[in-house]
Amino acid sequence: MTRIHATALVDPAAELDSSVEIGPYTVIGPHVRIGAGTTVGAHCVIEGHTTIGQDNRIFQFNSLGAIPQDKKYKGEPCELRIGDRNTIREFCTFNIGSPGDLGYTALGNDNWVMAYVHLAHDCVVGNHTIFANNTQLAGHVHVDDWVILGGFTVVHQFCRIGAHAFTAMNSLLFGDLPPFVMAQGQPAQARAMNFEVCAAAASRLSVFARSKPCTNCSTVSL
Repeated sequence: MTRIHATALVDPAAELDSSVEIGPYTVIGPHVRIGAGTTVGAHCVIEGHTTIGQDNRIFQFNSLGAIPQDKKYKGEPCELRIGDRNTIREFCTFNIGSPGDLGYTALGNDNWVMAYVHLAHDCVVGNHTIFANNTQLAGHVHVDDWVILGGFTVVHQFCRIGAHAFTAMNSLLFGDLPPFVMAQGQPAQARAMNFEVCAAAASRLSVFARSKPCTNCSTVSL
């Protein structure tokens, strides 16, 4: 049976798995869906067309699914999509998408999101990322898998951050950051490559190259 604190306000139309836990004074809107094993702490507001997967741990004082900070938004049924096994610490704000782009904001699986992180409308974050405290993403930013963003990193709208990229604390990104690049500064500049991860990736590719070739195809795309 779903464990909902007596002081929480959960709309009867919300869809919560029977194993979901909702903390004190949390508000859940009518278009919210929450999957098995997810826990939501005290004083959270989850609204809008928000879908949350399984086994997420959402700490207290989060705002998820509010309308975008976009003057063009006129009440369209845009979405926030959160995958599985994410940790979302205190005071984060994730907005729904906007009709001018994807129409949804997305956070993938197995991400570690620290306090005061902001995901603006139409951001798409992959899997296994780490966002340190006060990381701020403007609208339409895409973050690929295994990215690490240092505390107080700020990312300009429409930027893309490639897989395994890394930013130092207080970095300001005004353009795309390629995969495996480590950046720092205001504005951020490339300082090094993520050599440890590059070496591991090269090792995996070497193993792949030595494997038995496919007999049903002439080429393999990586």
